[in-house]
Amino acid sequence: MANRKAALEPWQWPDEQWRKLVGRVRAGRALRPDRWKDDARCAVALSFDSDHETNELRDGGTSIGRLCWGQYGSRVGVPRILEVLERHGVRASFYVPAVTALLHPDEQRRVVAAGHEIGLHGWIHELNSTLSYEAERDLLMRSADTLERTAGVRPVGMRTPSWDFSPHTLRIAREMGLRYDSSLMADEDCHELLLDGEPTGVIELPVEWVRDDAVYFMMHRFQSLRPYTPPADVLDIFRREFDAAYEEGGIFQLTMHPHVIGYRSRIWILEEIIRHARSKPGVWFATHADVVDWARGHAD
Repeated sequence: MANRKAALEPWQWPDEQWRKLVGRVRAGRALRPDRWKDDARCAVALSFDSDHETNELRDGGTSIGRLCWGQYGSRVGVPRILEVLERHGVRASFYVPAVTALLHPDEQRRVVAAGHEIGLHGWIHELNSTLSYEAERDLLMRSADTLERTAGVRPVGMRTPSWDFSPHTLRIAREMGLRYDSSLMADEDCHELLLDGEPTGVIELPVEWVRDDAVYFMMHRFQSLRPYTPPADVLDIFRREFDAAYEEGGIFQLTMHPHVIGYRSRIWILEEIIRHARSKPGVWFATHADVVDWARGHAD
């Protein structure tokens, strides 16, 4: 059998190879409005990824302990979060794997009834980059159908599980007619996404690991994954992110997980962030969909 040609190392790639890779999905025109709704200076977009049991299921895991940890997100975390949001009159976005919606349908209906947004978050929190175009498209379409049947509204935006964006994800989002994505990190402001250099009409509301509770608090007993940041320090990081967004007139976007932030010693972070933002004049709390729609319609 003839020897197969050895794969090139990245430093050996011809220019067209790395240029094509880099250029597949890029940030396009910026969409920062001069002012937000009701003449607000800053937009606050709070989000919760309701992964629940899918954190264990997606890799074929069978740990009863970790499945119960996921159940905590629905049994305790989401009700506690909804109570805080209701008390402060804040609307937020919840990104829900289809399997989560099937396991906890009443939760999704309660979220929608409270005025919050439901967004796509995969089928079983799978990694998109491991899928073919056909498999990824099928799962996203079935997920949208499932959330619509369960929650009564069809999602207009998505967040990829683990923010894992395949070469096909943006094409599929455009084919589905989604208004926005919230999985990428090229900016801090909304912007239109480009696919192979061409505008798609899909708007990105960027995320960042520094504004995600899981990187500070996640725990896995059998891996070298341990919480290392005290809650007070996490609040300080989030508060500094908000203060900078406020000074710039931009967006403060925050990602949290019910099975992470929902504990007694952590839920106060959410409440303190809301209180701190409320203490400033001209702050607009909105769903991700509303922020995207405003940015699209009012940017220069």
